[in-house]
Parts: sequence; structure tokens; C-alpha cells
Amino acid sequence: MYYGAVRIHLLLAFSLLSSISVAQQVTLPLWPNGALEPHRGKAETDITKPTDRLVAGKPLAHMTNVSNPTLAFYPAPNNSGVTVVVFPGGGYRILAYDLEGTEVCTWLNSIGVNCALAKYRVPVQKHFPEDTSDLEDAQQAVRITREHAAEWHLDPHRIGVLGFSAGGHLVVVLSNHFDFKRPGQPASESAVSARPDFVVGIYPAYLVEAPALTHLAQGIDPSASTPPTFLLQAEDDPVHEENVLVYFQALKQLKVPAELHVYAEGGHGYGLRPSELPVSHWPALVETWLHTIHILGPVK
Repeated sequence: MYYGAVRIHLLLAFSLLSSISVAQQVTLPLWPNGALEPHRGKAETDITKPTDRLVAGKPLAHMTNVSNPTLAFYPAPNNSGVTVVVFPGGGYRILAYDLEGTEVCTWLNSIGVNCALAKYRVPVQKHFPEDTSDLEDAQQAVRITREHAAEWHLDPHRIGVLGFSAGGHLVVVLSNHFDFKRPGQPASESAVSARPDFVVGIYPAYLVEAPALTHLAQGIDPSASTPPTFLLQAEDDPVHEENVLVYFQALKQLKVPAELHVYAEGGHGYGLRPSELPVSHWPALVETWLHTIHILGPVK
């Protein structure tokens, strides 16, 4: 009975969020002079097919062949000054641009948080550390957001990142390698810090080495400088909950503030679309955590 009532409440809340008109202020290229190593295949497209799986009864976008990465800024009507740069997932092959992107911006805006949605380059053959283009795009997304703090009425010291699946891997990599510099990188490019002030990883992938799943993957490399981090995954996630378990323990040993949530059921790739499962309550958990770490002010 309780879960039925919760599910109805969530469906109503999601319907309300979906009906909110979110004003996109501006879309900027991540690389105004062109991406350093652009995708040279087919044109950018949404390859969603009628046979693709549905989430909460709805299809999701499958954007691919992204050669000109962008950052779309969505201002919150009741601006708290807090901003989250969002990185959709998709295995570094596609971007679930609505499920794990625009819909997330709608939710963030509803709680007074500005959203900057990153459309980073995909597909890539290898992710960081073998290929650094994903990290470079993530650094640029945070730098551009921070550069526009005055213009967009943001607090430059309350800019965090949120990523799903491969995007969850990317925000973790960024949080640990925010000061990465490629050979020959202009000094002006790194004049603005790419370090996020907080990190949210929702069902992140690639954090542990397969098949043992007991040690962090190459390139994860947390340190005492890693920002406060929120992690969430389901035990039945085919990507494996060890991603968050092992990474959380590494953060704990380094005394990095971290919060971990593991649910029995949920699978993978659910975004924030409501279901009867408790895991779909995660947006409320993130909001509470942002109050707890004093990004959104005192705990309510």
C-alpha cells in the first residue's frame, strides 16, 4: 500500500516536472576554434529505433557522432547560485541526452539549481586514460560554466558535476584529474579551474577493473583533493555495484567526504523517471545531501 502511494506521488511529480517550461538561455561550443580531435565519421544524429527499450513507458534519445561538443545552460527560475554540469551516459558510444540530460536539468531547475548540460564527443574508441578527449571536454564544460559565473549569476564556488553510467565515470575522472594538461596546452586554457566543488555519480561505470571488480580501474586515482562525492547504484545493475562500493572505500581511506546508497533493485539506465522501486527516489537524496554539505544551505 505504501509503495503504491509513493509511486502515485512520484508519477504526479514527474508529470509536473515534465510540464514545466525550462528556458534555455544559451548554447556554447566547448571548443570555439574546433574540437582538438573531432569525430570524422557520419553527421551527428539520434539513432533511436522503435525497438529500443522504454524507460517508464517512454523512449530515450540516442545521440551519436557528436563532433562539435556543446554546453547548454538552463537557468533556474529561483536561482540559488548553485550550478550542476550534467554529463549523460551511453557507454561513450551515444548520449542519452533527454533521459540523463534535459530531464535532469528540469529537475535541477525545480529545486533552484542552474543546469549546464554537456554534449561531449562520442563515439570514442577508448576512454580516459587511453584517450583524453572525454576528460578534456569535461574540463572545458566546467571552465566555461565558471567563466560565465558573473554573466549567468552563478556562485563560482558552488559548481558541481553529475553524471550517469559512462557520464558517471567521466565526472569521477574529472574530479580526480581536474588539473590535467595535454602537451602544448595554452596557459590561458587552464587559467580557470576545472575542479568541481561536488560530484554526483549515478550508476557509474568503469570505476573498477574487470573481472575481479576488487580494485579501482586505471585512471580513477582519487586523492585528498577529490571533492565531496555522492554515489548511488543498484545491486542488480549489470554494470556492477562494485563500482560504487570500491570507490567509496577508497574515498573513505582518503578522508574525502562521501555518501553511498546501494539499492536491491533498479538495474541500469533509469534516469530520474519514476517507478515503484525505491531507487527512483534518488533525486530527493541528492537534494538532501546538497543541504548536508552546505551547497544549498543548512539542512532542512
